Amino acid sequence: MYNNSYHTTDLRDTAFLITGGAGFIGSNLVRYLLAHGAAKVRVLDNLSTGSLSNLQQFISDPAFEFTEGDIRDLETCKQSCRGIHYVSHLAALGSVPRSIHDPLSTNQVNIDGFLNMLMAAKDENVKRMVYAASSSTYGDSKELPKQEDKIGNPLSPYAVTKLVNELYADVFRKTYGTDSIGLRYFNVFGPNQDPGGAYAAVIPLFIQAVLSGQPAMINGDGSQTRDFTFIENVIQANVKAMLYPAPLPHTIYNVACGERISLNGIWALLKELAGTDPGQTFRPSRTGDIHDSLADISRIKTDLGYQPLFSVREGIKLTLDWTKNKL
Repeated sequence: MYNNSYHTTDLRDTAFLITGGAGFIGSNLVRYLLAHGAAKVRVLDNLSTGSLSNLQQFISDPAFEFTEGDIRDLETCKQSCRGIHYVSHLAALGSVPRSIHDPLSTNQVNIDGFLNMLMAAKDENVKRMVYAASSSTYGDSKELPKQEDKIGNPLSPYAVTKLVNELYADVFRKTYGTDSIGLRYFNVFGPNQDPGGAYAAVIPLFIQAVLSGQPAMINGDGSQTRDFTFIENVIQANVKAMLYPAPLPHTIYNVACGERISLNGIWALLKELAGTDPGQTFRPSRTGDIHDSLADISRIKTDLGYQPLFSVREGIKLTLDWTKNKL
């Protein structure tokens, strides 16, 4: 992974801040930037959902810095943005079910924390902040594929927070000139994704099941479809968005493969690749979940030159092999 270069500029004089950098997507972005010679890669994370183990291999790198801190504190955000050229804002409380269980914490981190980061980026003259938006913003819209300008009504507190992020970023661009880009991720998976915890994503749970010989637990009948997106495709989108050379109006982009597969299809693929079939158990559908999702990725292809290089099958195989090597 990360042998491909998704940028053309020399990073030896460029400093990056990654909030939530101890998490799944953030730690993969750290890996890419350090591998490609960034002058500084600073991580801000409160370790509530991320893990230092994801960053352990970078600790001795002189270009790497780690700050344990919370985006809900404005001064921490400002200090973290000092001397930084580009921010990748990934810190958030994810998960639709988590937000239904605890909407207050979701709001505090995802909205108050996001506003703090916008203020810090503005006050510290950061060139651009690229932030994690979400496909959950499409809400109850049944239209497929999902186009950035056509959204429905949110179905969860999490979706509300992500929509508010987009509104704030747009207002900051128009009012203060703060340069930002929102990336609506579609069901990201890959190495460093934690199968533990009550709100784990489906693919690491499926991989854990197939490798342990346990039946997969499938919410609903498994016919639900998603545009599952391998992590390196997401890193490509982040790098291209951060380093796009010209100023941009605040823009939202879908980040996905532009293909969809059912949960049953993912489970069948994993069983094939693992050479085993431990069976499956079906459970009731989750509150706030949509049945089908598929991204239109024409905008990000046209504007930023994004091309998803890893198919779902390739990504599943890489993730399965990585997990096996960890055991």
